Amino acid sequence: MNLIVAVDEKWGIGCDNDLLASIPGDMQYFKEKTTDGVVVMGRRTLESLPKQRGLPKRINYVLTSNSGFEAERCIAVHSEEELFKELEQYDPEHVFIIGGESIYRKFYKYCDKCFVTKMHADLHADKFMVNLDEDDDFKETWKSEMHSENGIDYEFTMYEKVEK
Repeated sequence: MNLIVAVDEKWGIGCDNDLLASIPGDMQYFKEKTTDGVVVMGRRTLESLPKQRGLPKRINYVLTSNSGFEAERCIAVHSEEELFKELEQYDPEHVFIIGGESIYRKFYKYCDKCFVTKMHADLHADKFMVNLDEDDDFKETWKSEMHSENGIDYEFTMYEKVEK
């Protein structure tokens, strides 16, 4: 399983249930990585998406405790066990955890690869990703060249689970 996230320099991921910044290059990267795959998100992340519906050209799972939850293009699951049972039918290479904060914290340890867009700015987040630089189970194994859009310098990185 994989994880994909954009973080600021404090590993912030969002504020007021929205992204910290609009970076078209990062959106394109996200789309390239996840299209034709499976994405896993929490209900609040889904509600932050356009029209509050699942992303096109992906299988969208929403983990929620609300047993009556329904949303267009989404499959609702109500426990980690139910989610893992559902995910057994897919190649783990094509499964991506896409947020938000509690979903990242709950599932990052199950991921072999984490695709992290690092924005070199403090964007005053109120939601955070686990800092993988401080987690001995993960190691940064790749970094792109620096990009700049909308006044923000950023780079794409990949972290991989350390074999022990």
